[in-house]
Amino acid sequence: MQPSSRTPTSGGAPRRRSGPLHRTRRRLFAAGTVATLTAALLGFAIATAGTPAQAGTVGAGSYADSLPAGASLPTGCGAISTNPRLWVTANAPAGPIPTNDWWSSLIFKRTECAYSEPLHAHPLSYDTLAGGLGFSYNTTPAISGTATGPGEFHYPYTQDILVGVAGLNSPNTKVDGWSDWTVTPYWSDGTRTMKATIGHGLPFSYFQVTGGNAQITTVATPTVWSNSGATIGFTVNGRDYVAYAPTGATWSVSGTSISSGLNGQGFFSVAVLPAGADKPALAATYGQYAHNHVTGTRVSYSYNPATATLNTTYSFTTTARQGSGSGTVTALYPHQWNYLTGATPLAQTYTSARGQMKILTGVSSFTTSMKYNGVLPEIPAVADSSGADLTTLTNYLNAVAANPADFRGDDTYWTGKGLGRAARIAEIADQLNLTSVRDTALSTIRTRLNDWFTASAGKTARVFYYNPSWGTLLGYPASYGSDQELNDHHFHYGYFVAAAATLAKFDPTWATNAQYGGMVDLLVRDANNYDRNDTRFPYLRDFDIFAGHDWASGHGSFGAGNNQESSSEGMNFANALIQWGQATGNTAVRDAGVFIYTTQAAAISEYWFDVRNQNFPAAFAHNAVGMVWGDGGAYATWFSGEPEMIQGINMLPVTGGHFYLGDNPAYVQTNYNELVTNNGGAPTVWQDVIWEFLALGNGQTALNNFNANSGFTSEEGESKAHTYHWIRNLAALGNVDNTVTASHPLAKVFSKNGVRTYVAANTGSTAITVTFSNGTTLTVPGCKTVTSGAFTWSGGNACGGTNPSQPPNSPSPTPSTSPSPSPSPSPSPSPSTSPNPPGNFAAIRYPQTGGGLPGTTGAATTVTIAAANGNWDGTPHSAQVFTATGLTAAYSGAATQYDLFLEAGTGVGSGSQARVSYDFTGDGSFDRVETYNYFATDPVAGYEHYTQASGIKTATGTFANLANGTVKVEVWNAIGNTATTLGVGNQSKVTLPYTGTTTSTNVALNKPVTASSTENATYPVSNVVDGNTATRWSSAFADPQWVSVDLGGTYSISRVKLVWEAAYGSAYQIQTSPDGATWTTIRTVTGGDGGTDDLTGLTGSGRYVRVYATTRATAWGYSLFEFEVYSP
Repeated sequence: MQPSSRTPTSGGAPRRRSGPLHRTRRRLFAAGTVATLTAALLGFAIATAGTPAQAGTVGAGSYADSLPAGASLPTGCGAISTNPRLWVTANAPAGPIPTNDWWSSLIFKRTECAYSEPLHAHPLSYDTLAGGLGFSYNTTPAISGTATGPGEFHYPYTQDILVGVAGLNSPNTKVDGWSDWTVTPYWSDGTRTMKATIGHGLPFSYFQVTGGNAQITTVATPTVWSNSGATIGFTVNGRDYVAYAPTGATWSVSGTSISSGLNGQGFFSVAVLPAGADKPALAATYGQYAHNHVTGTRVSYSYNPATATLNTTYSFTTTARQGSGSGTVTALYPHQWNYLTGATPLAQTYTSARGQMKILTGVSSFTTSMKYNGVLPEIPAVADSSGADLTTLTNYLNAVAANPADFRGDDTYWTGKGLGRAARIAEIADQLNLTSVRDTALSTIRTRLNDWFTASAGKTARVFYYNPSWGTLLGYPASYGSDQELNDHHFHYGYFVAAAATLAKFDPTWATNAQYGGMVDLLVRDANNYDRNDTRFPYLRDFDIFAGHDWASGHGSFGAGNNQESSSEGMNFANALIQWGQATGNTAVRDAGVFIYTTQAAAISEYWFDVRNQNFPAAFAHNAVGMVWGDGGAYATWFSGEPEMIQGINMLPVTGGHFYLGDNPAYVQTNYNELVTNNGGAPTVWQDVIWEFLALGNGQTALNNFNANSGFTSEEGESKAHTYHWIRNLAALGNVDNTVTASHPLAKVFSKNGVRTYVAANTGSTAITVTFSNGTTLTVPGCKTVTSGAFTWSGGNACGGTNPSQPPNSPSPTPSTSPSPSPSPSPSPSPSTSPNPPGNFAAIRYPQTGGGLPGTTGAATTVTIAAANGNWDGTPHSAQVFTATGLTAAYSGAATQYDLFLEAGTGVGSGSQARVSYDFTGDGSFDRVETYNYFATDPVAGYEHYTQASGIKTATGTFANLANGTVKVEVWNAIGNTATTLGVGNQSKVTLPYTGTTTSTNVALNKPVTASSTENATYPVSNVVDGNTATRWSSAFADPQWVSVDLGGTYSISRVKLVWEAAYGSAYQIQTSPDGATWTTIRTVTGGDGGTDDLTGLTGSGRYVRVYATTRATAWGYSLFEFEVYSP
């Protein structure tokens, strides 16, 4: 792996944290219900549908409130892009849907379009199926890889039981509700319904059913060890389960089926028991709470600066379905039970992918108490502010003074990296009174932030756009799925907020709400909204409250669950909240930062580093993982198999908020030693990041490494000035000393050879006195960072403002619950999923061994895609090539689609890529070339599906008809050191956007058209025949409605194409008439799913053709972009 492997250009490997697709196990199902809620929100000027693009203003800043040209919304199944509430019921909470959660694939459907991928709640994992809810309590890890190379451990979903209603065959699973760490899936097949509430830490799952008996189907004949009326205990797959029905009910067992009529009451619960328990006794204990169904969960936290204590309370709301009891059973993760106060767990424990979970019974809440160990704006210059060390540091600063940010890209991630680099340089230069270097860095930050924080008409780059349906602020250019997948917002925006915090200390006016402070606050709220009353964004989007850490993937659509790679970039966001809140006087933001920071620091030590050596499986040979998955962990990354990057990705960026990495100095050395072993020697890339990490355990060794190898290439977000400053001062200060805490959030204690140094920073203009827990006090003048103890030093000139502590731009807590005049228009119509019109052209093509691309299938087989062994993102390398020639067909107006069956085995860090090229005339020159974003394969056995939903990376040329043309499909590995298998013959397929006839004509184009009603003058019916998919007709909000076109003469009708907006018809008829009065139905459609309805094979004739719509799919009227009529 070369040092350039992380550059953002086409020559580098993108840092993906969420592969765009995962394996699909079920038939694609298109839902027929769309619901969209919009809120009228104070502080946001949201453009309504049909209005010109406006810029929403926030102080002196602004954001786009219409999608910039060429930009993408989140993408997924059906019409979810413009209707993210497609998969929720009317009972679900109003407002934006949660994303980036353990259960996100259930609501943000992107690969499994009817149900979900496995949901790893712990101690149970679940899967949603047509027949109900699958349970898995897998206690045996699957371990792959090697002791010195990439490797993984997973507790994969292995079904024990399926809980449902007898006969249930639901076409999909929706979401009926959610709370802080629970979700309620919903099933209905029109006769039977089921709701199930599941959640983190819940041994119980709670059910409400109608239309049939409760039924539990086991994967093998169960061993029943207790069956006493309403309660049955049984064992399957070696796992012990108990089902609790209402009083008076009984359970019957027949083969692998356990069922109950529930005494007609329609509720029950199922619990898993820990291994080794006295099953009857524990079942009886659990039974006391079995009918206290958990109906809500909520976290509350409080930070007490005086005692440096964070208290967090996790509360449960229960509803007694029987009797009047309260309390429940919950299982705690290690980062919770290690800090539990006021409660004693049972002796039994559950096994999970995070280690042992301890059990509390009969609780309505539990509380953890953690110490907040403080952060700093920057490590103090106690050792390099004078003499030769000052000269060395000054030279390094002068070398980067003219280009402090060194921006490597213009997207949100690489812009953030540059801003972070400049902020470090500004902080260090300020400590040394190098005002020119400091001010250049601050000016760079200010200029770039102002650019991003200003939207204007037609602006498409360096701009933020707010989408009210998704409740998200998207930055463009986006990167690594931050737009289409809602990935990584906390990673990207954390850099922006941290740089803004640095700027705020020197330019407090800039940080006020009247200037740009409100825009910073929007970034904070998008990634982790700290205000429950703010309905513009979901609460704590990226932070999993119960799991204690962030999730990076917006949709989490993987068999292994959600994932997060760079925990340290997540901590960069948390630290940014503390720094921003402190600099601007906003205690709500600061305290949210303390909550996330302190909780996640504990989680990282347990689940990424396993510093207690008690959570990773015994057979897993590594001391750290690069990624945490819902069902395990991986010594791997999305972008590299190199040890420096696998371990280093959880070290960067190194800032004054990353001292938590040194909480256990002995582990720092253990981590570093493994890196050297696995690398076969000292690091050769990212040396700066790794030495900075090592300095938290052994500063002098790190300094020796730097001095002996100072010719290294800096990591993209680093500078030698910062690396030297960090290592040199830690070599002097020693290790962090968490046995002493401070009464101020910006304070730390270090210890070397038993002698402490006390550090505190004051961003205000008046002096403060900081009291440390051992009685030491430190007076800190305004604008200064001061040390005492082993080193006495003072420096800096940073003075923040004293803004009010209430959050800026707080919205009204009463969003509208009535529909808006019409839903927001789609940026473009959804592509058709219907077959192409009849003809002799085969649009669906099947790659074959030997390179053919025929329109017929062959025998199922595979071809091998060679390992990348480098970075080939965007450039075919050792590709498998499939070609079809001599093609003549008409362009249909749709887009290329493909479904490639990929299998990388247990290989990690690989990504496959596709390119589709069109030579319209067969002259040997390709007129349109589409290169798609690469697909990051996983190390779990089984095919994965790489489709066009990954998005186009680049495209050249425009579509035209094929006349003896050629189509070429190339598939190669863009990154990784593992070969990949591609299923061909009758497996992978490519659908070309072409039809078999060039003579079919849209005879409705620009013809006279009438309608039963029109919503208003903005959406006239003439729009449906103008050939423009950016304009539309919208009807009144009632059934039925119709739209009729006068063709001007009698035509034979073979095809009708309807391009629906989000408000579509789920049931309608296509009718013809000779006179506009007498109608004949030639096609009846029921169960429509919106998007594009391409109705082919029609037989009929007439002068008039109309759509007679009888059932709306939404609360609004009918809305059509285009109504096309074709005659042979």
